[in-house]
Amino acid sequence: MQKKLTLTIDEDVYAGLRQVIGPRKISRFVEELVRPHVLKTDIYEGYRAMSADRVRESDALNWAETTCKDVSDEEI
Repeated sequence: MQKKLTLTIDEDVYAGLRQVIGPRKISRFVEELVRPHVLKTDIYEGYRAMSADRVRESDALNWAETTCKDVSDEEI
């Protein structure tokens, strides 16, 4: 369920939000910024979920190995 919230902000900030984020998208933007500060999540559960994603882990490993190879080819 959603609740309506009225915020008072500087006119220039509001104009910037409309320009950068876009009209009708400001509420979602603000919620995504605020959510991690007010809803405590189990960071370890998030890490477990990421490590269970085999495709993601494979991509991460490939990226890490490629990066190491690039660095090892550099002359000192």
